[in-house]
Amino acid sequence: MRLLLDTANIEDIRYINTYFPIVGVTTNPTILSREGGDPAARLCEIRQIIGPDKELHVQITETEYEKIMAEAEIIVGALGKNTFVKIPITDVGLRAVRDLTAKGYHVTVTAVLSAGQALLAASAGADYVAPYVSRLENICENGVEAVAEIQQVFDAAGCSTKILAASFKTAREVVDVALTGAATATVSTFVMQKLLVHTTTDTSIKGFRDDWENVFGKRTLGSWLTNGEQK
Repeated sequence: MRLLLDTANIEDIRYINTYFPIVGVTTNPTILSREGGDPAARLCEIRQIIGPDKELHVQITETEYEKIMAEAEIIVGALGKNTFVKIPITDVGLRAVRDLTAKGYHVTVTAVLSAGQALLAASAGADYVAPYVSRLENICENGVEAVAEIQQVFDAAGCSTKILAASFKTAREVVDVALTGAATATVSTFVMQKLLVHTTTDTSIKGFRDDWENVFGKRTLGSWLTNGEQK
């Protein structure tokens, strides 16, 4: 599964982009509003951090068709060709998705909560659909099963649209979604870090270090291989 980072926090993006194997960053109006300041400058800084080749997903704020089309052009013009325009799943949104993809724009359809919505977005030509896992769980529906159903629909139809699963509260949800065959997920900094950590891993690493230092002290293996036993 390909992973993206779901945040507009510059420090988090710098850290995760340096150490974790992400393929891009996703944002939305809520995420940008949490950070405040100048959202355009922030998006440009994010693009600078992740470089031109990674994906940057940016959601439109217009709601009328003509204005969505114009804003999409502005977004991609400012942030580069690997920018995916995020459009919520509405009737107007579907029209914009169809026409933007026909013009060669990358589009992610967001706020997807059913296989029917995903089917419509794929038929309109979306590159990604973004189903909300935890938001479904919060209304007593099974978010992972919803993703699995969408994946089955896409596999049966043989369409090129991919799932960009979103809205995760736990690392377990990400793993469960990966088992459905979904291609991509976007997760918060918190969940990304939770995918990495494990108490037994921590104790194992400490054990390696303690066992080595009890016999060899602070001298590293590289030092031994470089200098032999003379030093």
